[in-house]
Amino acid sequence: MARIAIIGSGFIGRAWAISFARAGNEVAMWDQVAAATEGALGFIEGVLGDLQGNDLLRGQSPEAVLSRISVTSDIGQALAGADHVQENTPEKRDVKREVFSLIDGLAPPDAVIASSTSALLPSSFTEHLAGRHRCLVVHPLNPPYLIPAAEVVPSPWTSAETVERTRALLVAAGHAPLVMKRELDGFIMNRLQGALLEEAFRLVGDGYASIEDVDIGIRDGLALRWSFMGPFETIDLNAPAGVRDYVERYQGIYETMFHQMQRRVDWAGPVLETVEADRRAKLPADRLAERQVWRDRRLMALAAHKRRSDDDIGT
Repeated sequence: MARIAIIGSGFIGRAWAISFARAGNEVAMWDQVAAATEGALGFIEGVLGDLQGNDLLRGQSPEAVLSRISVTSDIGQALAGADHVQENTPEKRDVKREVFSLIDGLAPPDAVIASSTSALLPSSFTEHLAGRHRCLVVHPLNPPYLIPAAEVVPSPWTSAETVERTRALLVAAGHAPLVMKRELDGFIMNRLQGALLEEAFRLVGDGYASIEDVDIGIRDGLALRWSFMGPFETIDLNAPAGVRDYVERYQGIYETMFHQMQRRVDWAGPVLETVEADRRAKLPADRLAERQVWRDRRLMALAAHKRRSDDDIGT
């Protein structure tokens, strides 16, 4: 098993720690704010019981998983002997350049150095490094211990060996890696999510639908299929003769709509007043944390259901 260094112990860092430790890896956590690692450890201890209750600890006890996670106030100690470093610092290019410089100087020369950034291209903060060939992005959906997809995004100078080692580590930890051929703004998942959000804001902003109508369309419509198959498989199965038949039947409909989709609605403009008011009417701000716990428990139940279905029905 690998030794993993988690640099930055906030929402994403602590979630990665669970994912990697559950897979049998030794995990060392560091944060520049010492209290953050202790808080992360407390969170992890609190969530492991729910994971066990949903049979999401690979048959292990919470104590066994927790025993593989350590915290330290010394970044050098966290990086000592690391095979993989997962950086989770704020989404600021200058911060990541500084942190990656520090890690590149302290981590073992053969350690992979990955960033959890959801927006910054790896080339924008690794070009100056002597070890830039071992640097890349591994961007998860939050929380990664419940959502297996994770984007592997190389820079122009990331070595093929680094990409393959990272892919293999993720697969061993139960993840479903999306391995990009080259870097691109938004990677894959945020570009897909962004396209959907653009249309969602446009529908509400132009007065065609309420935010609840849009949420119902995804929650009780498209997402039911998308929870176990992607858009290309969906259309392949939605026409009698497969994907080519679907394109021949329906491309014209989407081509017509596409021209109506070329105008942006400013998310921070007047539409935000409607969206925020409707959301706060449905969920007061002081209940956001409570609802986040609900979300994670629903994700646990869904993950458990999908695993059972894979075994019973097949993938």
